[in-house]
Amino acid sequence: MAGHGVYSVRFGAATVFTLAPTAGPLSDEQRHLVGQVGAAIVPAADTAEFLGTVYPALQRRVAVTSTDASVQFPEVLPDNFERTETPHLVITTVETDQRDWFDLGVIVTVGAITVPFGPLFKALAKGQTRLKLVDNSYLSLQQPEFEQLHDLINEARALQEWETGLRISRYQASLWSDFEDLADETVPAVSWRAAAAGLKDLSGVDAIALPDGVHATLRPYQQEGFAWLAFLWKHQLGGVLADDMGLGKTLQTLALLVHARGSGPFLVVAPTSVVANWRSEATRFAPGLTVRTLTATETKSRTLIADAAAGIDVLVTSYALFRLDFDAYQAVSWAGLILDEAQFVKNRTSRAYACAKELDTPFKLAITGTPIENNLMDLWSLFSIVAPGLFASSRKFTEDYVRPVTRGESPEQLAKLRRRIRPLILRRTKEVVARDLPPKQEQELQIALNPAHQKLYDTFLQRERQKLYGLIEELDKNRFIIFRSLTLLRLLSLDASLVDKKYAGVRSSKLDALFEQLDDVIAEGHKALIFSQFTSFLKLAAARLDAQGVPYCYLDGSTLRRSEVIDRFKSGAAPVFLISLKAGGFGLNLTEADYVFLLDPWWNPQTETQAIDRTHRIGQTRNVMVYRLVATGTIEEKVVALQKQKSQLFSSVLDDDAMFSTALTADDIRGLLEP
Repeated sequence: MAGHGVYSVRFGAATVFTLAPTAGPLSDEQRHLVGQVGAAIVPAADTAEFLGTVYPALQRRVAVTSTDASVQFPEVLPDNFERTETPHLVITTVETDQRDWFDLGVIVTVGAITVPFGPLFKALAKGQTRLKLVDNSYLSLQQPEFEQLHDLINEARALQEWETGLRISRYQASLWSDFEDLADETVPAVSWRAAAAGLKDLSGVDAIALPDGVHATLRPYQQEGFAWLAFLWKHQLGGVLADDMGLGKTLQTLALLVHARGSGPFLVVAPTSVVANWRSEATRFAPGLTVRTLTATETKSRTLIADAAAGIDVLVTSYALFRLDFDAYQAVSWAGLILDEAQFVKNRTSRAYACAKELDTPFKLAITGTPIENNLMDLWSLFSIVAPGLFASSRKFTEDYVRPVTRGESPEQLAKLRRRIRPLILRRTKEVVARDLPPKQEQELQIALNPAHQKLYDTFLQRERQKLYGLIEELDKNRFIIFRSLTLLRLLSLDASLVDKKYAGVRSSKLDALFEQLDDVIAEGHKALIFSQFTSFLKLAAARLDAQGVPYCYLDGSTLRRSEVIDRFKSGAAPVFLISLKAGGFGLNLTEADYVFLLDPWWNPQTETQAIDRTHRIGQTRNVMVYRLVATGTIEEKVVALQKQKSQLFSSVLDDDAMFSTALTADDIRGLLEP
């Protein structure tokens, strides 16, 4: 066989040489085919691939025939033609050695040609309009199927996972639904199918009997919540229980712990002030559970924690201990991690967040009535802990959701976000169970400062405004100075002596208004909770109560023997409970009170709502009266306006379809300083 033709030799009585010229040198593949003695056999399973891919390329170089005419060859079209057949997509998931991840396979066929996924996705990523196939034909990429495929794959792949191949998280049930809608055929892994089927719709969660060890009658919504938690536990999926405050999240979780008893110890992490409450609630509702609490550091923490976790069902500890002794907690084999008041881990740069994310356990549950306190990144933090892989990096989440949604530019992205989180977050509002709760009446009391107080406030306002206007443009750089000035104005709205003792002679219009209301409340036999952000202002209120001989209880972050103070109020020893918003805004059940006074508005409306729900919760039998005291003509009016924006943020993602804008911007701060 020479480079410019072929020859053959047949030996016999007469040796015959046959020579034939060729149009050009033969390729290695052609030489191999010419050298075959018999016919070339194509397995039946490979027929479509041979006729669609191999045959067209071969026919362009040599004549291919069927010696017995048993094969009908398709017509070979010219090079560079564009294929018009509709692409056929098959999408698969295959289990990996990582529990939360599945390899995602995408097979695209056009006619008889299989399109390699790698070149296809690279072409889509580069924005190419067409892709050259193995037979030199072209596939147009300007088709809706490929545009959707590109968007879905971009969402599916977390950037750090790309090196190991394309993967999808087991928590991305909604994303998988979008793949199913796009694909002509899907082949999910068995364990994927089991988990995703129930996640897609809560109606897919089977009812389950309450275990005998729960000594309580659950309301219908609580029974549904328990069934949802049991479903997550069965499939080792994490989630967020985000019921409104006061609807019994602890009870539903205790029911799960009884249901899962025998699987090993669960770790419950809660604020220090709430740790004791878990033990008392467990004693009340699940006395069969063996529960221990840790609230103080020990020298040999590793040994202590390992010993404390031995032979028990639940260990309850504080966020402070969890953070400080994390290595010791990590050394224990936990059946699951439960984060109570999970807004404590919303800051993704904090040590508490890192510990919650790193703890090695097959099941994680976040419990919080406020999954969004400040912005959407709070939500990302929670899901990155309980459902790793549901969303990609924080940067990509910001690009895909935070920016377009908070600017009100993309209703589609808001809908997409809600669809993504829906299977893994359970939230019922008080409106859903309104028949189980007494009425709550809220009223904003607008307090006009007395002339001396107003004059002093206006003087300080002019000074602070002049100082701050030049700093606002560089908000991050000057944040401390700016917020110090805003805090000064907030204190002035309450009582001038909080800024400087020399103004003690200027009467506090806020305290005067409070005691006008409080006198009647006490006289009629009611009990009241009084909240403020500022312990210094609470102490001025305490001084007036002392002067009037009215007994009261007091709670702030420095209070020792917190449980004794709470029990004193619950027993009826005092009609008034002064509470700092930070120390008592969560983890308390104070249904003995039926009046709530909020002495100063705070930026975050959910913090105020939590405070109110210390008394307006399951177990309350009386109407609850709520009074918000707002000083007119002061920064407090501006704070209330900002509250409404943040309230829209919360409800639009979790409760309804309203749009919103929430970031505290330079314009917001200018608005706070305007007259």
